[in-house]
Amino acid sequence: MFRFPMFPTSSPRIRRAASVALLAAGLSLSAFAQADEFVLQSADLHEGDTVPGLHLLPACNGGNVSPALEWKNPPAGTRSFAVTVFDPDAPTGNGWWHWAMVNLPAATTGLERGAKPPAGALQLRNDFGAAGYSGPCPPPGKPHRYEFTVWALKSDKLRLDANTKAALGGFMARADALGHATITVQYGQAK
Repeated sequence: MFRFPMFPTSSPRIRRAASVALLAAGLSLSAFAQADEFVLQSADLHEGDTVPGLHLLPACNGGNVSPALEWKNPPAGTRSFAVTVFDPDAPTGNGWWHWAMVNLPAATTGLERGAKPPAGALQLRNDFGAAGYSGPCPPPGKPHRYEFTVWALKSDKLRLDANTKAALGGFMARADALGHATITVQYGQAK
């Protein structure tokens, strides 16, 4: 049994009351810490859910429209953002990049559905060879996970150009990140 040296009494009632008070204080601090957590939210995507058709590739009867994304509470010192979409389950051995947008200004708090890059931002070449968003459409079989991530960066700009591949942009965003927030969703086609 844990003993509180600051309480000279051996009364179980006082020890229990002190334990409850310390536990409540710890929970309050935990809730306070989580209130300022860097988070990514979406009106279109929800953690663990299936990707809606609007955001799939046309080959999967989709509209190939990027989802609405919104973030809040970035880490102190954030000078720009990057947004990536990565499929770690693609049968390539190193995943598949569906989207990378970098150099979003620090004042940016989200992207609208079907968003074009704001002034100064840059869309990189995804693994389909396109600059911009290309939605999920995995081969038939087990569902794939899609990680929609916003990266809070310590640099104003990542030194990249329009021909840069999303994989390099993702690597550089991770290396420059002060923090990140992710929504992971899934999609699969029956065999």
